[in-house]
Amino acid sequence: MRDGFSVFDAHTHIGVGLHHGRCHTADQLLAEMDNFGVDRSLAIPFPVVEDYQQAHDEIGRAVRAHPDRFVGAACIYPYIPREDFRSEVKRCVEELGFRALKLQPQYQPLNPLSGRSDFFFEAALEYRLPIVIHTGTGMPYALPSLYIVPARKFPDLHIVLAHCGGGGILLSEAIVAATVCPNIYLELSSLMPHHIHELLDHVPSSRLMIGSDLPENLMTEVSKILSMKISSEVRRNILWNTACRLLCAGC
Repeated sequence: MRDGFSVFDAHTHIGVGLHHGRCHTADQLLAEMDNFGVDRSLAIPFPVVEDYQQAHDEIGRAVRAHPDRFVGAACIYPYIPREDFRSEVKRCVEELGFRALKLQPQYQPLNPLSGRSDFFFEAALEYRLPIVIHTGTGMPYALPSLYIVPARKFPDLHIVLAHCGGGGILLSEAIVAATVCPNIYLELSSLMPHHIHELLDHVPSSRLMIGSDLPENLMTEVSKILSMKISSEVRRNILWNTACRLLCAGC
């Protein structure tokens, strides 16, 4: 808890990323969470790993050891054999208790406009998993506007656009996507406070949530919400309620 507000970080990573060499353990992430008053985090594997099953198992162990602190998410390269993809989603849900699925188009170039990609969204829908999608770097498939199509095709599916297009550059696209699709949510990492004020003119706080992505961002991402001139209700939604409702049963 920070300044009287519970905090749910809806975008963190545990494991080793082969693409950048970062290594984050559950204990390291817990220490950062405790340092900055974060109550719970969505833990996601990095998109490029040596073994995706081992990466999921590492997060599964963290969730079992700290069920009140971590929620697990799967991240699977979408071009492995379809049955292997679906089997791993099933395992992550039924054996590891994961609550979300991640897509990183910068390293997982899935075209959301193509019917050949429907399997990805259908698997998430079948297992009632929100999809957290990296947006910004990795265009064209990281453009926020592209996810209007699957959001409309699968209206019962919850889609979270991480970074809102990245640093405000594609913020307008994220606003349009969330405005026309009530099942699109926005994660605010990399935005400046004035970007968030602009978002709030169009998208209710019940569909906004914080995320840090990397530990060194945590203080900035939490502090900017705490320091903004917004109501306590809006602050509470962004810091806790939205992510908790979306990612935790009975929250």
